[in-house]
This record gives sequence, structure tokens and C-alpha cells, in this order.
Amino acid sequence: MPRRTSCTALDRLRTPGRLTGFLKTASICVLIAGLLSPMTQAAAAAEATAANDYCGGQCSDILPPGENGNATLAQILLNQAFGTQPDHAEDQLGPYANLAKGYPTLTNSTINTFFNDASFGVASDQVASTESPAGRSDVTIVRDKKTGVPHITGTTRYGTEFGAGYAAAEDRLWLMDVFRHVGRGQLTTFAGGDPSNQGLEQQFWRNAPYSEADLQAQIDNAVANNGTRGQQALADANAYLAGINSYIDASDSGRYYPGEYVLTGHKDSVTNAGTIDHFKITDLVALASVIGALFGSGGGGEVNNAVSLLAAQEKYGVEQGTEVWEAFRERNDPEAVLTVHDGESFPYATKPADPQGEALPDADSVATEPLVYDATGTGGDQSASATSATATATALSSARRGMSNALVVSGAHTASGHPVAVFGPQTGYFAPQLLMLQEIQGPGISARGASFAGLSMYVELGRGQDYAWSATTSGQDIIDSYAVELCQDDYHYLYHGTCTAMEKIEQKNSWAPTTADDTAAGSYTMRVWRTKYGPVEYRATVGGKKVAYTTLRSSYMHEADSIIGFQMLNDPDYVKSPETFQSAVQHINYTFNWFYADSTHTAYYNSGNNPVRASGVDADFPVWAQSAYEWKNWNPATNTADYTAASAHPHSIDQDYYISWNNKQALDYSTASWGDGSVHRGNLLEDRVKKLVAAGGVTRASLTKAMADAALADLRAEDVLPDLLKVVNSSTVTDSTAAAAVSKLQAWVTAGGKRTETSAGSKAYANADAIRILDAWWPLLVKAEFEPGLGSDLYTAFTANLSIDESPSAAHGPTGAHAGSSFQYGWWSYVDKDIRAVLGESVQGGLTQKYCGGGSLSACRDILISTLKEAAGKTAAQVYPGDDLCSAGDQWCADSIVQRTLGGIKHSNISWQNRPTFQQVVEFTSHR
Repeated sequence: MPRRTSCTALDRLRTPGRLTGFLKTASICVLIAGLLSPMTQAAAAAEATAANDYCGGQCSDILPPGENGNATLAQILLNQAFGTQPDHAEDQLGPYANLAKGYPTLTNSTINTFFNDASFGVASDQVASTESPAGRSDVTIVRDKKTGVPHITGTTRYGTEFGAGYAAAEDRLWLMDVFRHVGRGQLTTFAGGDPSNQGLEQQFWRNAPYSEADLQAQIDNAVANNGTRGQQALADANAYLAGINSYIDASDSGRYYPGEYVLTGHKDSVTNAGTIDHFKITDLVALASVIGALFGSGGGGEVNNAVSLLAAQEKYGVEQGTEVWEAFRERNDPEAVLTVHDGESFPYATKPADPQGEALPDADSVATEPLVYDATGTGGDQSASATSATATATALSSARRGMSNALVVSGAHTASGHPVAVFGPQTGYFAPQLLMLQEIQGPGISARGASFAGLSMYVELGRGQDYAWSATTSGQDIIDSYAVELCQDDYHYLYHGTCTAMEKIEQKNSWAPTTADDTAAGSYTMRVWRTKYGPVEYRATVGGKKVAYTTLRSSYMHEADSIIGFQMLNDPDYVKSPETFQSAVQHINYTFNWFYADSTHTAYYNSGNNPVRASGVDADFPVWAQSAYEWKNWNPATNTADYTAASAHPHSIDQDYYISWNNKQALDYSTASWGDGSVHRGNLLEDRVKKLVAAGGVTRASLTKAMADAALADLRAEDVLPDLLKVVNSSTVTDSTAAAAVSKLQAWVTAGGKRTETSAGSKAYANADAIRILDAWWPLLVKAEFEPGLGSDLYTAFTANLSIDESPSAAHGPTGAHAGSSFQYGWWSYVDKDIRAVLGESVQGGLTQKYCGGGSLSACRDILISTLKEAAGKTAAQVYPGDDLCSAGDQWCADSIVQRTLGGIKHSNISWQNRPTFQQVVEFTSHR
């Protein structure tokens, strides 16, 4: 049956983004008239019962912009010309956006004004359509009137998964196709050569340069190593693929396939010539490699760490320089907010007393390994080169930019006596969204929630019959860097004493202009040299010896393994308790924090294949590629090793409350990214939830309000600015410019330090001047505070380890500006500790010296006032310079969230919120 569409890929992906104006309105109308006929869809009433739902109407969810992520060519053209939206393309965007101003008066009874009812089934009077895909008698897809979410009910396991695949293709076919090409490093050939497409495929393929044989081997190994569950996963995947391909065939013959296939030259709108390639099982692994790299691959950055350590030692000497470096690294900061806060310690990747095998590069010898070769046309111009450099930096960073948050409160502290949870992943904002909603009911499967498009044979984040679960990115280190000593030439290395050839992996891409992307023709070859210790990322010398630095990830060649854990989460006969939940997520090898709630219990578990490192190896730095420093029982043929026991992973059951916003998991548990210090965005949740729990009587509404309040908070204003103003106000401010700025900042702090509209829809911030001043002041004050003491070389090296700021208007992370997620990485902890030290306040785990004004309060005050005056003098147009969406000086627009087009359908931007993209509010009332 005909169904909708939409397209492009990750902030930077471009496909039909250049449609506006490419046809005159009159010609659009003529073309549309000839395309409307296949768009009708039959609707038959059907009712799904929900006798297996134990949530009592108290489960809710939301996923903007809407469930419908497919659009025909006619619908795309209508959207581009007149702004009209296909059904269910953005009906969840308004409720999601409205919470930003609606949360102060939120009650339990009004939650579903801003969320969907996530109960199982569809009431008979709410059925919009019913279909039996491909005429099958063993599966039915019912869609509800309000959101168009597919409710898939099967009487056989095969039919159930066939239906899941069919529904996924109905809702996300173009997006799925885009991302299987991203995972294979073939995006430009498929979608066009725009520099953003080049950057995206380079970023992901550098980390996962798989051949077709590699992809198939991962499937074979996952099935072979997991017994009957592995066999079931393979059968489920094949049924799911059959459903996808059935929809491809039906939409092709019925001519209601996504219009992006026409706009990118894959199909002809007149003759219907061209093909949409069927999906195959290795495509699922390619898709999984993208999602894993984005959200579940903690680690890396060891070479950058070595560079900054050497800079510190150059300035201060080895002993003092190492101390300075460790202070900024904050591996185990005593002031860091923790998810497991009961005092239990889970040592992992801690600093060894006597490091062994370190292979630090010689000064100025490090060079990034090239990825792009033989570039022609627009594959090698200046824009392409800049994009490639950015993609490389992103791929090699230890800050993997997974996001998400969770607030979970034990029933001992709620009004009902049942646990309450508000949680979900921050996966960025796209049109269509990377995730899709669904309900799946069939033999051995009973769940509703969100799944990544193309991987939705199971619900990945959501609820079961009497329990719900969600995840946040954890970021513990499962990636190590090895220095392989070269021999013979630059493409041979010593492996256990034998000169061994590196393996060359290549992907050749070319492109030509299309309606969607008019980038001129071009081509290039992406080339990776692979060793047994992983792909080569850098070249350098160590003690004068030529080496290649490689990256070895424990989930490399194991992208498919996590399917078993998700299968278990969907199985009502497996997950029946917090313990069985923890057992299920132990089968997920990606680095996530997992949270659980049922009617009685809450639970937490940190997943990931944490390798057991050799004694004395420091996970923060590269080590020699020698047997003495390899992971314990590492097998290079399968990239398997010994992993830390489940009991060594941070975990807990029925703690009074849990919060997570990518903060430190537990005492002594080190993460790879920098910034787990005294000020972290996790504090925004911790402070609010701790206060709620202390008062008792927590409800779904009060916990949602805590999340929504934190979502509008400026972390710097709430947790750092008050101390900065203490220094400034330590004596009377006589300068009129500075005094006016201080007055505005103080008023903003008193008002709560939020970035919030004056009224809903005003598109103007309350305390706008104060926000502008802080946005301009922060980078100025950080540089003036730290660069004189550190010196420019070390200061620059540290900023490569941890960016200074991550305000809402800044272009950062995998999705650039307008991405919502903010304040994850920055120097706020350093500023906080240093300013408190200058003020003479107690600081645990402080820096090794006082930097602001050399430790003098008056000198520090002078620095802050001079930089504050400079910031206050900057105009809004200077602070917010404008972009393709926003005019210079438009502060609200600069912060605003954009649903980045991954296809032809566009949506309006919404006011900034720092909250999960998909989010659940749950409180189960009973249990099986």
C-alpha cells in the first residue's frame, strides 16, 4: 500500500537539500497532478487487545518530528513549494516543543498533552488502518489515528518479523538506504558528492573499514557463538529482510516509493526505470556499525593524550608535567557526579602505579594517516579537503558524542510506591528521525518503543509487558592504540617478531550532479591499511624508530553481537526481574548505561566488552604492539579477548535514585573522554532529583518537570557563574560597562539561569543580554585565565583533548549547530576548581596550581573584569554570526533545534531544549 517518505543523513548529509527553487511553482503543480493517483490508502477498522499491559495507562513516549519518514515525490514537491506535510510527518514535533514552556504547570493528567500514550494496542475507535503485508495471514499492522505508529501483531515468529521489516520500510526506507551506504563507505556514490556527504562516509569508514567478507563473518560468528538464540536471531533477521524487500517491490510496482530515489537519479518518475536494491543481511551489520560508532564506542584519543602529556612535560619537566596533565585529565575526580552513588567502587582503566610498555611519540613526529587518495574534481577541492580534515578529527577523538539522559526514582520515594522513570536517548534531530516507534507482539516478543531504522527487528529502547528500559552512552575505554614497529617499508610491521604485510582495504567512490545535489562530478579512493592490531590511524617515530599507531576496538568485527541482548529485552519469558534485565544487557557489547524500572524495582548496568589489559598498561596512552602488552588471551583472528566480569561493571539494584547524563558511572571507573569533574551536566539532574527524593512523594509529573527544567538550564550560569561573580564583586565594580554587565548576569542567575523564551512562541529569550554576554565571555575568560600559566603550546594541546565550550549555538558534535544537546564537554570544571581555589574555598581533586591571576584574587578579578568588558561590547551579530537558517544577531534562532533533513521533507525549527530525542515517562502499576 502507498505510504509516505523523507531523507538525507546526519547533520551534514545532503541529498534533496537543494530542491528549493529548482522548479517553478506552476511546474511543480503540473507534476504533482500526475503523481497523486497512487497515494490513496485503504483503512479497515481493527482492534488490538492489551491484556498483557501492566502499566495501567501510565506509560508515555515521544519521538519528534513524526512516525512517517517516507514521502512520495509528489509529497516532497508539495512540501518544498507550500510547506505542506505528509500525514504523521510532524505530529509529534509540536507536543515535544511545547514542553519547554508547558512544564511548570504539568500534572500527571496532562502528561499526554506533551507525550503519546504508550499503552499496548489500539482502541477500536482509534484505528486508522489495518493491513496484512504481502497478503500474509500470520501478521497484521495496525496504525493509530493520532501518530500513525505501527502496531505489529503476528501469530508466527516469521510473520511477526516480516511485519516489522515491512513497517520499517513503510516508514524509513530512504533513510535505511542512506545509512547502509554510510556504513559501507558508499554514500557519495549513492546520494551525491556534497562535501558533507564526503565527510560523513569518511568519518565512519575510517573506524569500520569492512569488506563484504568481514560483514558476513560477523554474522556467522554471532550465530555460531550464541546457540539457539543465535539461530533465532538469524531467522528473525531474514524474515525482517523479507518484509523490507516485499515493501520495496510493492512500492516500486505501485510507484509510491520514496521520492528521493527520483531526485537522486535512481528512479525515473515518468518511465519508472531504475531499481531500488533489495536489502541483504550484511546491510544490517553495516547499519549497526554506524550506530555503534555514533553512540556506543567509548575510547580512543590515546595519541592526542600523548601529545598533550609531552607538551606538559616539556613545559614543567617530567614529574611536574605529569602531575599537571593528570589534574586536567580528571580520571577519578572526587567531586564528579556519579550514577552509582552508594560508595561502591568499580576500578577500571585506572592509572597504573608503574606504567609498562608506553610508546610515546617523539616530539613533532605525529602525522595523521591519510584516508583519501586519487581525488578528482570535487573530491579534491578546497572544500573537500577541509571537510576531510574535520571528519578525521571527529573519527579519532575520544569524545564519541553519544548523548542521552535518565532519571529513575525508587518506589520508596514516590507518591504511589511504584518506581518512576523519565529516560531516553539524545540521538540528534533529523527528518526523518534515526529512530522509529513501533509495537511488536508475537511469539517470544512483546514490546513497544524505539528502534534504529533498519535495525528494528526488535525494540531497542522501550517497554515490555511490565517493565521499561533505556540507555545513555557511557564512554568507558574499549579502544586502545598500539605502536607497531615498521619493517622493510611503510606497509610492513613486526608482529611477534615477524615482518608482516599490512592489509590494504579500499573503497572507490564517484559521483555526478543530480536534481537533489548539484555538486560537480568527482571521485576518490578511501584507503585504510589494516594490521592485526587494527587500522592504522597515525604515523610517527618513537625513540627514532618509525611506527604506525593503530586503533583496536573490542567491538571491531563484532557489530552484530549485540543483537542477542536486544532479543532478550523483547522476550517476556526472559526479562522478569531486575536481575534478568541485567543479564540481558550483559550481552550488549556497546558502551552504554542501561536503566530499568518495573512496578517494584529499579536497576542499572553498564555494558560493553571491557578488555582485560596486561598488567601495567595505561589505557590512556599508546603502547608497543608486543605480546606482553596485548589484551589478555587476545586472538587477532577473531578480535576476541578476556573481558572484565559482569560483577566488575558498575551495576546496582534499587538504589534510591539514578541519574545519568553521560557522567561518571561510579568510583574508580574511568571513561575515555575528558571532563568528568566537579561541574558536569549530570549535576543539573543530580541536584534536582536529589531534592525531589529528599522531599518524597515523587510523581511522573514532578520527575518530568525536573528533566524539563534541567533541559533549559545553562550549566555555566547555574554552576560556575555564581563563583565568577563572587570574584568580580570581591570589591566594588566601578567601571560602568562592567557594572551593567554584572547586574544583568546577576539578575539572570537569580532568575534561574535558563535559556527560555519570554513566552511560548516569542522567539526571544528572557535575560537575552545576560545570555549574550556569557556566550561571548566564556571563551575569553577561559583563555585569559589559563593560557598565561599553561603557555600557548600546552593550552592548545589541552583544548584538543577537551573543547572549551559547548553552548547551544556552537557547532559541535556529530550534528553541528542546532543540535539541541549541549554542555556535554567543556572547561567548566577547570574554571570552577580554579576560581574556588582563588577564593580560598575547599577544593577536592584540585588543579596543581592556581591559574587565574597567578592565584591572586585581585589579579584574577582584573582578568575577569577586562574580559567581561570585552564580551559586553560584542554585538549580538558578532556573538551569533548567522548561518543558512538564521540571520546574524538572532539569538533564539542560533540556539534553536533543527530537524536536519535526511530527505526531502523539511520542518520548522523549534526552541532549544537539552533533552532526549526519544523519551519515555513510565510508572508500572502491577507485575506478572
